[in-house]
Amino acid sequence: MFAVHLLAFHFTKLKEDQITKVDRFLHQLRLSDDVLQDVAARFQAEMLKGLARDTNPTAAVKMLPSFVRSLPDGSEKGEFLAVDLGGSQLRAHRVRVSDDGKQSSQLESKFYPTPKEVTQGNGAELFDYIADCLSDFMDTRNLKQKKVPLGFTFSFPCKQTKLDEGVLLEWTKHFRVRGVQGTDVVSSLHRALQKHQDIDVDVLALVNDTVGTMMTCGYDDPRCEVGLIIGTGTNACYMEEMRHISLVEGDEGRMCINTEWGAFGDDGALDDLRTEFDRELDLGSLNPGKQLFEKMISSLYLGELVRLILLKMTKEGLLFNGKVSAALLTKGKIEMKHVSAMEKYKEGLSNTREILTELKLFPSEEDCVAVQHVCTIVSFRSANLCAATLAAILTRLRDNKKLLRMRTTVGIDGGLYKTHPRYAQRLHKVLRRLVPTCDVRFVLSRSGSGRGAAMVTAVALRLAAQRRRLDAALAPFLLPPSTLQQVRDSMRAELEYGLKREAQGQATVKMLPTYVRGMPDGTEKGKFLALDLGGTNFRVLLVKIKSGRRRSVQMYNKIFAIPLEIMQGTGEELFDHIVQCIADFLDYMGIKGARLPLGFTFSFPCRQTSIDKGTLVGWTKGFKATDCEGEDVVDMLREAIRRRNEFDLDIVAVVNDTVGTMMTCGYEDPNCEIGLIAGTGTNVCYMEDMKNIETVEGNEGKMCINTEWGAFGDNGCIDHIRTKYDREVDEGSLNPGKQRYEKMTSGMYLGEIVREILIDLTKQGLLFRGHISESLRKRGIFETKFLSQIESDRLALLQVRRVLQHLGLDSTCEDSIIVKEVCAAVSTRAARLCGAGLAAVLEKRRQDRGVERLQITVGVDGTLYKLHPHFSRILQETVKELAPQCDVTFMLSEDGSGKGAALITAVAKRLHNGDPEHLSDL
Repeated sequence: MFAVHLLAFHFTKLKEDQITKVDRFLHQLRLSDDVLQDVAARFQAEMLKGLARDTNPTAAVKMLPSFVRSLPDGSEKGEFLAVDLGGSQLRAHRVRVSDDGKQSSQLESKFYPTPKEVTQGNGAELFDYIADCLSDFMDTRNLKQKKVPLGFTFSFPCKQTKLDEGVLLEWTKHFRVRGVQGTDVVSSLHRALQKHQDIDVDVLALVNDTVGTMMTCGYDDPRCEVGLIIGTGTNACYMEEMRHISLVEGDEGRMCINTEWGAFGDDGALDDLRTEFDRELDLGSLNPGKQLFEKMISSLYLGELVRLILLKMTKEGLLFNGKVSAALLTKGKIEMKHVSAMEKYKEGLSNTREILTELKLFPSEEDCVAVQHVCTIVSFRSANLCAATLAAILTRLRDNKKLLRMRTTVGIDGGLYKTHPRYAQRLHKVLRRLVPTCDVRFVLSRSGSGRGAAMVTAVALRLAAQRRRLDAALAPFLLPPSTLQQVRDSMRAELEYGLKREAQGQATVKMLPTYVRGMPDGTEKGKFLALDLGGTNFRVLLVKIKSGRRRSVQMYNKIFAIPLEIMQGTGEELFDHIVQCIADFLDYMGIKGARLPLGFTFSFPCRQTSIDKGTLVGWTKGFKATDCEGEDVVDMLREAIRRRNEFDLDIVAVVNDTVGTMMTCGYEDPNCEIGLIAGTGTNVCYMEDMKNIETVEGNEGKMCINTEWGAFGDNGCIDHIRTKYDREVDEGSLNPGKQRYEKMTSGMYLGEIVREILIDLTKQGLLFRGHISESLRKRGIFETKFLSQIESDRLALLQVRRVLQHLGLDSTCEDSIIVKEVCAAVSTRAARLCGAGLAAVLEKRRQDRGVERLQITVGVDGTLYKLHPHFSRILQETVKELAPQCDVTFMLSEDGSGKGAALITAVAKRLHNGDPEHLSDL
């Protein structure tokens, strides 16, 4: 027993001595975590250089866009071919993908040799050989009579400008084919395939093997967004945010970036970590000075690194008694399969003795222990460096998502990872230490380069089909110039018709006289009350106007909510609520005893017979209070004040918010003759020549006309541009068949149109994995403010997803892109239609004035115009297109419904004091 213990102690001591000796000799290959973190930081810097347009040309890590924009979602189906060129064999695959309730893919393959005359011959011979092999494969699978889409896995650095095009940058591995570098390899394959008259193949996608690996694993695990190859060569790809890829137009969504990290260090970034053995190996390679990182970690080179180390140690007398064999002097005699065999846990030492004996080195026990440890250090350094660069990619993904902790999946392939006895375990362990905030699952790819190419092709077909269906759904929202001209001309005809006496009661665009004939002249002064009723909130304001050199307007206001039960209750309840709010405000301001002149902004269609009389034509914007339509709202307000019997007010004017907007801007700019509201509702007013207003006596001067254009189209004149979504929104509204133009252009309805489109697209399987959530079924959940947020240029898709999650919609990146596109289509149409309507008013004013060019200011208010990121710009562009002879200044109104009402009241008092007989005309 003592002898056994003595022998074990001797062997352990022997092993320790040999390991120490090798560690001392190869200390440069042993990398600490601090060094690896530094490598990760260096690689992150290289990634940024590769992604930026100005630094990419000189970047060693090329960060090549793959034009793969989406991962599999499980709905892919069909039959596909794939050809895989990049390793020691050419592979042809047939892949069947199904989504019949059980997402699955079936693979049939055939391997073909790639002889040296093909891999180092000329380009025409290479692509003819690929076409011949594919023809043979199709023949064996009875596919020659079918048209089959093909994905081409081409595992070399290519610059792509689209999915089915790729220009070879340089050959790697053992390939050196003449006349291919700098040319499109897909075109070359097409030409070769055309020589085979009996097959019909359409090459739809060019794919790198790393991308194929990610896509294959992504089919099984939706979290997979990184692909990694560690085999003959090495590379990684990942899903990058489009906004960071300046090499490609557009900033929506993500795209897979093929890093081509094998070239990391080609610019000297790793020179301090490269050893004399790395340099010697590089000088003896087919491509000296290139793919330096790959030469430190891939299986094509690790065996040769071990040979060079063993050769130097032997020459220095540290191994084999200093005796060098001819085999040890021969390049390529030690391969990765030998390194893996020597590192096996139990039989490693016996394998080492056997391999060294074959190399005629006749090792001792000490030699076997030392050589095994050399292999361990070389392969361990490979795993460490791979972990460091992978950590850089994972950190970038986490930062892109703005997460403190991230769960993700890495799809992985390659002989070194799969067959080396300890490589995977080492890689995982080091990675966990380097990025403790990332929970990473590694999924082994099943025939990634072949199945993955088919997956990319399948996804490309799915996206193309989805694109067609999405385009079909949104096509009705894309109004061409000719249609907008028709809208402008129809609006002009309706404006003209509404001014005629015989049209009253029949016109849809009511063209209501407001009895506002004058604009502010700067002499207005005094204290005025203003009421503003037009939405879910009601405001009471005290407005102090000063004239002269210290001309100014000061406002004090308080906002009160109008509950839904009041909005849709009785008229008496509504006006009693309004008077209650006024009483609270007067108490708040301490002015309950003063009988102040009051302007009442009432933002609903009213037919007026004087400045202080307004009969409600019909409710809009969700109001349905009974016993109001056909009644004078000023009388109803006076009655409510009398019922309360607490205070008295001098109600001077009932005003539409649009008129108030015009008056507010007119106070600042005398050239303002049009008011536009683009908010919860939409409307326009303008100063019309009295001679054109048949419904009011007199031909002298002008009067402001409240068009109430929201009802444009109620007679069917714009039915040809209404979509099925518009009809659904209309039918579900409080006033079906009414305010049709408003329902296509105003903030109250745009979100609901978007919701209807999203439901339809989800039913078609284009969104939210075909699942209509309960929240999406809720009418009104998609408020128009969400359109503004989603369409904001400053908002990345990650924030768009958060907006959707806030609405209870669990979206993917692709869902977010579609939702953003839907929102843009709806809001753009709204702005274009609004612009077409405004162009009709402008052209009418220009022609009425008889001028070649009209200089005019439009006062504008409304949250849609003010807060939406693109609405105002698109509206203005449309006006310029459709009214090119009008030079329009758009002026934002400062509180038209409050300040404007006070100004109208002030002008009324001014005119009343100067000429009491014309108070009713203002």
